[in-house]
Amino acid sequence: MDSILLKQALKASGEKPFRFKQVRAAFFGRLISDWDEATDLPAGLRATLKKDVPISTAEPIDQASSKRGDTTKTLSRLADGNLIETVLMRHRDGRNTVCVSSQAGCAMKCTFCATGKSGFKRNLTADEIVDQVLHYARLLKKDDAHVANVVFMGMGEPMHNYDAVMEAVRTLNSEDGLEIGSRRISISTCGIVPGIHRLAVEPLQLNLAISLHAPNEALRSKLMPVNAAYPLGRLMDAVRSYVEATNRRVLFEYLLIDGVNDTPELADELARLLAGNHLYHVNLIRFHRTGGFSPSPRERRDAFLARLKARGISATHRVSFGEDIRAACGQLAASR
Repeated sequence: MDSILLKQALKASGEKPFRFKQVRAAFFGRLISDWDEATDLPAGLRATLKKDVPISTAEPIDQASSKRGDTTKTLSRLADGNLIETVLMRHRDGRNTVCVSSQAGCAMKCTFCATGKSGFKRNLTADEIVDQVLHYARLLKKDDAHVANVVFMGMGEPMHNYDAVMEAVRTLNSEDGLEIGSRRISISTCGIVPGIHRLAVEPLQLNLAISLHAPNEALRSKLMPVNAAYPLGRLMDAVRSYVEATNRRVLFEYLLIDGVNDTPELADELARLLAGNHLYHVNLIRFHRTGGFSPSPRERRDAFLARLKARGISATHRVSFGEDIRAACGQLAASR
């Protein structure tokens, strides 16, 4: 819901200022999907809202669910025709996580990621980001459930759309928004150093995740072109500064790719890179086929994890969701 359009509609209708909060209560609190459901508003105002304030900035045009039933992926068309994908993950403990996109496409061109192959279209607005969460909040409401966590790990690089991302975060977190706790919101970056510095001084206690995928400059440069602009050494300096400023844990995401970054020697190198900070945690992620690479076999993934743990590094295998519907890490491409 565009707040500017809402204020303009209320002013044109001659409504009192209290209507603004009343409308937001219906929109975010009761999760209406049509203005006609806001029966506490005057009929004339509801008609104006239907005409001038779209209930959503994104139109769902396709939806797929995994065979296990724990993952749903929605393809949505924005007002200008651009396509984005959003994923709902239902955890065994009852939590529901929404993985949102922050851009249509992505400019980062990581060699293992399907999103990067589609190229960059544009940044999303804060409303377009929030509406992805609202879509699933309304869906879950039918089952008397709610969105517990939001992760900015979908299409795009959140730090390249920092202002809109943070505006969306504030809406998701606010009392007159969706009231999702800041500690339940995670922002993932491939290593945009200025964004990490900005996040370090935000008043909200958000989670930071770093898409690392290699423990040295040479290999990371081959896999992730961003390393040319923000080399690994500079990235780690920024992460250390972030931890010092926030005392918050940092997640390092590491896709295990067969024969590329999954050797015992690289596990040792990763352990050395992260040694000495108890607030670092490694999420080892099973690679999901998106091109010429292949996933590491299970025994090698287990050996990599054991080697990290033996060297005192906090690490886990991250649970994989939605590979069969191309909804897993690195698979989003906004195509039917």
